[in-house]
Amino acid sequence: MTENTIIEIAGLYKVFGKTPEKIMPMVREGVPKDTILKQTGHTLGLKDINLQIRRGEIFVIMGLSGSGKSTLIRHFNRLIDPTEGQIKVEGTDIMQLGIPELRDFRRQKMSMVFQHFGLLPHYTVLDNVAFGLKTQGINKKTRNAKAQEWLTTVGLGEYGDQYPSQLSGGQQQRVGLARALCTDADILLMDEAFSALDPLIRSEMQDQLISLQEKLHKTIIFITHDLDEALRLGDRIAILRDGELVQVGEPKDILLEPADDYVEAFVRDVNRARALTVDTVMKPPSCRIASELISEAIRQMKQSKSEYGFYVNEQGYQGAVSRKSLEQALEQQGDRAIDTSVVNAGHVLSPNAIIEEVIPDTLESEFPLPVVNERGELEGEISRRHIARILSVPHDAPEASNEANNDDPPSKDLPA
Repeated sequence: MTENTIIEIAGLYKVFGKTPEKIMPMVREGVPKDTILKQTGHTLGLKDINLQIRRGEIFVIMGLSGSGKSTLIRHFNRLIDPTEGQIKVEGTDIMQLGIPELRDFRRQKMSMVFQHFGLLPHYTVLDNVAFGLKTQGINKKTRNAKAQEWLTTVGLGEYGDQYPSQLSGGQQQRVGLARALCTDADILLMDEAFSALDPLIRSEMQDQLISLQEKLHKTIIFITHDLDEALRLGDRIAILRDGELVQVGEPKDILLEPADDYVEAFVRDVNRARALTVDTVMKPPSCRIASELISEAIRQMKQSKSEYGFYVNEQGYQGAVSRKSLEQALEQQGDRAIDTSVVNAGHVLSPNAIIEEVIPDTLESEFPLPVVNERGELEGEISRRHIARILSVPHDAPEASNEANNDDPPSKDLPA
């Protein structure tokens, strides 16, 4: 377990049935899940799961119905015990916890947000949010004050005296989120938390979760069957199929380097231009020019065999220069310091911009466009050929299965 790891899962198996231990030899031999069920009446839920979840990340676990994602998340707080395997949270093997220790662990370390809200109908909204603190023995005045703060944070500050039945679905889920956050638990478990909401409210809840995470830096484990949601929220994504871990990676890894045909079929339907940001696909700058003299800049460009370069000085990125314009300036005016007469400020791209937003500027530019962060530092570049390659679907990609419908045509490559 590394220093930044907060949860470690090692060799985790779960078999549902009367005598799961007797079924384990079949599982290890690789007997298919359906065969195990037919021959023994036992259901294979999880098979040899190994994961390390980092502190402060949104870790998304996704898969189709029956893939084992909800079974897996319930192992993190031992709502389900494994047939075999190790579960460590901050270095503590939670399988060794007795009932009192496990109860304290659940109250202090983890909070959970459910798909169908899980609110207590006879409690007011304020009392629902404060419920976790009540179970911790916090006095009423303190817990209500804290609950009110979280209600205000999720935009429901005026709703404390109402009851869950008086709220919309989206409002009820905000109450559930406030309740989970109110305990100050380090880890937030969200099992299909937004899937019961209509698309507009769901999008708003995703926005709010992203906004809160920027401030709170919680460790969030988010379960979903929706790849678009996974790509939008996840710092990293784990994909399950029939209880087995197929791939773990950042969104760009899942989209651009699928581990097998199953994952590839999943992602072929995704609009990459909307799912990827500039910083996930940019390349290092081909030619970064820090020389002050035109002659030195030309020499540097010749060495890198580049027809363009990005001029950077102590103040940060200044603009793009072409080798042709520098050579003309040297011939006409002699060697001198690089200034605005030979530097083209032009378009710059933010590393956080969605690819879809930058396509027009990229296509219109003869040379790659620079990627510059908010501090004015040059981070990378993107060319129109690069954009076209990222958005293209490989011609030899497998046909979509019934598990993932795909009809996006491949993009045509563009001249550089």
